[in-house]
This record gives sequence, structure tokens and C-alpha cells, in this order.
Amino acid sequence: MSYQALYRVWRPQQFKDVIGQDAITKTLKNALITGQTSHAYLFTGPRGTGKTSVAKILAKALNCLHLEDGEPDNTCEICQAINDGSLTDVIEIDAASNNGVDEIRDIRDKAKYAPTRARVKVYIIDEVHMLSTGAFNALLKTLEEPPAHVVFILATTEPHKIPATIISRTQRFDFRRITPEDIVKRMRFILDDKQITYDDAALKVIAKAAEGGMRDALSILDQVLSFGDNHVTTEDALDVTGGVTTAVLGKYLAAVLAKDHAQALKMVEDLLAAGKDAGRLIEDLIEYLRDLLVNQQAPALLGELEKSLLDDQFKILSENFKPAQIYHMIDVLNTTQQQLRMTNHPEIYLEVATVRLSETAKPVVEAAPEPAMTPQLEQLSAKVKQLSDQLKRVEANGGTIAPPPRTRRVKKQKANHVNRKAIYPILGAATKQDLTNLKDVWPDLLGMLSITKRAMMKVSEPVAASPDGVIVSFDYDILVERAMNDAALMTELETRLQKLTGKQPKIVLVQSDVWPTIRKEYIQELKAPAAKTETKETNPQTPPVVSKLTELFGKDAPNVTIKND
Repeated sequence: MSYQALYRVWRPQQFKDVIGQDAITKTLKNALITGQTSHAYLFTGPRGTGKTSVAKILAKALNCLHLEDGEPDNTCEICQAINDGSLTDVIEIDAASNNGVDEIRDIRDKAKYAPTRARVKVYIIDEVHMLSTGAFNALLKTLEEPPAHVVFILATTEPHKIPATIISRTQRFDFRRITPEDIVKRMRFILDDKQITYDDAALKVIAKAAEGGMRDALSILDQVLSFGDNHVTTEDALDVTGGVTTAVLGKYLAAVLAKDHAQALKMVEDLLAAGKDAGRLIEDLIEYLRDLLVNQQAPALLGELEKSLLDDQFKILSENFKPAQIYHMIDVLNTTQQQLRMTNHPEIYLEVATVRLSETAKPVVEAAPEPAMTPQLEQLSAKVKQLSDQLKRVEANGGTIAPPPRTRRVKKQKANHVNRKAIYPILGAATKQDLTNLKDVWPDLLGMLSITKRAMMKVSEPVAASPDGVIVSFDYDILVERAMNDAALMTELETRLQKLTGKQPKIVLVQSDVWPTIRKEYIQELKAPAAKTETKETNPQTPPVVSKLTELFGKDAPNVTIKND
């Protein structure tokens, strides 16, 4: 038998084998146990997260002759036929190449007929967002009123391209990106089973490059095994992925910090000569700077995987770089990343970026010392003291001096300004279901952002949601200020959120430690009208004559009795 790729050999055959999607597999198993399965399902999520695998497991579970605790046994004739693709009652269709009206009409016509061997006829339509508008319309009626013996399972990576009429007729399950820790754990299991040696750091490099996709991770692992003669080393993993070690990145940024242009430029030349991808180098640098920033602001947010890849050089850089320097360096790298997409000479832009980074990494200018007292200032100070003494003598002799006008102190506005006019309408229409739906898609929303923007939004969390608005809290006020001032980020967040939810809510940012106070104030505002009414009824109005006397003589005027004759 010919060699099969790892992701095919180790494709999950039961729900318990699926990595990182516990909530979805548990829901489906419970539905199978209780007999509450739906006629149509929609599986959405990034590539390589298990959508098609779960669809095939569900097809087996619906028809398994010996279903046990919601799991197919994989030994009965139906399960074996589905595994080898010989069962005609389970039809898998690629919508990318079968996206016309005629193909969907054919499915609709054949769905009327009962299955030949299985209990339920299952249609698995992959990449369903590729269907044409006419094909969706042809499928709509069948999804709304399907035959009792038919189940549709739709899978897609772009749910925002599917009409809302289709989504509303299905049970939607959102597959999330698999964590690097889970990916590493799965690769360890596979390599141990195959009795292949490996470096633990190499698996972490592969998991980081996979970006949440298990299939991508196994494909990279396959390449590394072929490259390294069935031994997984860190050097081989870096060569295959095009990545750079954190030690090299730290050395490069140390040269930048020291303004050693020659050393930094030599490192760029050597990396490009070794075949490293310029775009990947920029991404690694941005992620390294992000880790520096997070380590300075909130060290607890660094994951175990990220911490394990850092060294002593990282700690030194974290102590010497200022946050303002890191922000500017990320902006420089982000601009360079955009420029690399439109050039055939990446080395030029990398060299220019290196010089700009070195110029950026200069120490922050400290406040200048107060100037020494000049003769003119001494004379002025003496004159002020003299006038002050004269004033005291006048007051002591019974003289009257008009008090200086009292200036109202204005509190310095905090950087994280709270926009209550925007927050209160959202709270008025907020529901628990809207918040739950938003939290489900929030990881996918962050995954759509660039590395720079994702680093800023990693410490954010939605705390309230309505159909027209979302309130997002941040743990640190510096990030609230930066995000509020980033118009491009706010626009991208609202656009991406519209694609994921089909709505266009307005996003309002708030600091997490201020949020409880705002919520309490809003509740008090709801009670305020009643309180104001009671106060108005109990407090008598001041007669106009009394008001006039108070205006003329002040609050300390002699008591005057007003008779109402």
C-alpha cells in the first residue's frame, strides 16, 4: 500500500478522538443518545479544525448498528462501508466544483428516495459557501421540509457568505482554533505511537506555525520527518517552516537597541542568504515584540508555550525597551510588511526597516531639570512676598478686600474616557443571548485580525451586547486608549463582526475596573426618575422675595419674615 499522509492516517474515527472541540462533540453525542438529532447541521470554522471529520463521524453514528454512548463502534458493516467510502447512502459533495443549480436539483430529486442499506441518507456538502445564489435557492425548500430519512451536513470556512435563510434552517456549530498546547499533545501521541524520536521544542515550533489547524500541523510534521530522516529536530522544524529561533530574534533586537547598524544589517543578510522568508521574518519580529509588550504589561497572559520559547535575552530586552518604543517598532514592521507584498527585492525594505528600528530604539527623553533661580526671578519672588505681607496687614486692620474669584478645578480626564452616551443605550437593549452569541464568535474574530491588532485585542473581553452594540472591556487602560485612537482597528472589528454575525453593531471600549461602576450607575439612573418626583413633591419652592434678599445680602443676611396677607 502507498504511503498516506499523517493527517489522513490519524483522522479521528470517533468523537473522543477529535481534538479541541469538546463542546461540539459532547452536544452531538447527547443528541444521539436522546434521539434529538436535527435534519440539518452547519459546521463553521477555520481550516483543519475537524469539520469534515466530525461530519463523517456523525454520519456513522446516525447509521451505526451498535451505537454505544453516542459513539460509532467502527466494526459494524455500515461503519466500515462509510470508512472505505463504499456506502452509497452517505454522499460527500465538494461545493467548490459542484456549485450549480443543476447539481443541487439532482440532490433534491434523489433525496426523496429511501436509503438502500443505511437508516438515514446523509449529504455532506463541503465548502458550501461556494454555491451560487440559484443553487442556494434550490436547496432552501429541501432544507426547510426534508424527507424524514435525510440529514444534511454543511461545512464551510466562510459562514458570512451563506444566506441567512439557509443558516436559520440549520443547527450551527462553530469550530474554534485548536490551542498550540493541544496540537503539541496530539503530535506527541502520534510520534510515540510510531516510535519516532523528537525534540520537544521542535513540536512547539510546528504548533506555532500551524496557527490553530491540526491538519496543517500534521502536514508540517510530515515534511519535517521527511527532511530529518524520521527524527524531529528544532533546526529541521525551523528550516521547513521558514521560522527563526527566539535567540536569533533577541540578538537582532539587541543590536537594534544598541544602534549597531552593521551587526543588525549583517544578521538580515545572513538570514536571507540562508533561505529565510522575509515576510515570515517580519511576522516573527512582530510577535516577539508583542510578547515583550505583554510581558511588561501583564506577564500572566503569556501562555506556557510562549514562555517555554523565551530565554534570558528576552528578559533583558523586556527591561530595556520602553512601551512607546515597542509601539513604534511594530508600526514600522507593519508598514514594511505591506511593502514586501509589492516588491521583488525584499532585502532592500528589510535593510531600510532595520535602520529605522535602530533610530527608533533611542532612550526616551527625560524631563529637563528645573532652571536655576535667576536675579529677575528672585526680584519677582521678593515682590510677591511684599504684596502678600501688605495684604495681611490690611485684613488685620479691618479693611475689606474682595475675595478672589473661585476657580472651579477641572479633574484631569483619564485616558480611558467613558462614553456613557454610547454605553447606556447598549445596556438598555442588552440580552444574555446576544452576549453568549458574541462570546462564541469572539475567538474567530480575533483570529481574522493581523498579528499586531490581535496582540492588542488579546486582553479584551465582551461584557455586554445588544443587537445594535457591543461593550468590550480591557484589563489595561493604556490598551483602551490605544485601541480607541486606532480608527482602522475599530473599523476592521466592526466589519469582521458583521461578517461573522450578519449584524453591524457599534463597538464601545471600557476599562475592566471601571465597568462595574458604570453598570451600577446605569441601574441607579433607572431608579432616578422616581426619586426626583418624590423630592419635587416634598421640597417647597423658595419664595421670590427671599431669593431676591439672598441675592442682595448673601446667605448671612438677617432673618426676614414674609407674611402672606
